[in-house]
Amino acid sequence: MRRGRRLAVDVGEARIGVASSDPDGLLATPVETVPGRDAASAQRRLGELVAEYEPLEVVVGLPRSMNGREGPAAAKTRAFAERLARAVMPVPVRLVDERLSTVTAAQGMRASGVNAKKGRARIDQAAAVVILQSALDTERASGRPPGQCVEVVV
Repeated sequence: MRRGRRLAVDVGEARIGVASSDPDGLLATPVETVPGRDAASAQRRLGELVAEYEPLEVVVGLPRSMNGREGPAAAKTRAFAERLARAVMPVPVRLVDERLSTVTAAQGMRASGVNAKKGRARIDQAAAVVILQSALDTERASGRPPGQCVEVVV
């Protein structure tokens, strides 16, 4: 397993959840929720977080349907990931499957007693934690970095 902190991003229409791993890449924890309505401001804040955390890579959750197909949300996420990759070069950005991450995060929050209204602001962070933990576990099991690297066209 590669040593180094990772950041994960759960891209939503209104909010972007961010999570980080420990330096050994074992455990994912929530960082913050970035407002997502203003794309330039969101990209700037994510760039600041990358500079602050100095991650080995940034993992972006790619929403796919249950049958594995990609729809409009996946296309938006791919475009977002490409812009992010240009902004944070040379830090690599990787796309990983995020099916059911928000559902899993919401179930976990409900199970811990957080109601839906109060949890709305944190659900995106929790989804980013689910995405990152899955990516870390996948790498640990396979010995390979998770997902696919976003190619930066300069």
